[in-house]
Amino acid sequence: MAARPQLLGVRWFLWLRNAALRVGVLTGIYLSCIFIAWLWIANHIPRLDSFAGIRNLSAGALTILVMAIPVLRFRRQPVKMFVSGVTAWTLLTLVYIAMEMRFSLLESRMGALHVFMLGAVSYGFVAVFYWVFLLCVETHHRHVAQNTQAAISAARSRAH
Repeated sequence: MAARPQLLGVRWFLWLRNAALRVGVLTGIYLSCIFIAWLWIANHIPRLDSFAGIRNLSAGALTILVMAIPVLRFRRQPVKMFVSGVTAWTLLTLVYIAMEMRFSLLESRMGALHVFMLGAVSYGFVAVFYWVFLLCVETHHRHVAQNTQAAISAARSRAH
């Protein structure tokens, strides 16, 4: 049997028994590292200012890619997906608050509450979407199973 792929650094967080929290903490660390690198490059390497659009686009795409980790990991469990995502985004928000102290203009762009709500609402929307999708799939499977069972019963009653 093939081993299940694990996130980088997962061994350090095995003491967290809840998988949703463990994935959320790791994802939050990844998101925080992306955010800190994004800020550092934007503020400490002035010769790259001409590539600001590409820098922001690539950092945003990388952020969205990392945000997908809890969504893909818990795609059959919307509650765990939401818990994991909000845990990750809470860690990112705490790092954002810390960076607001270092970079004073950061707060004028977007406040920490807005950052938190952006992530929480995003993960909430995705979790509810998956939940409704899973309800529809389950309803469809039950409907097909019920129709199949009725057809089998009708065929048996005709045979006797």
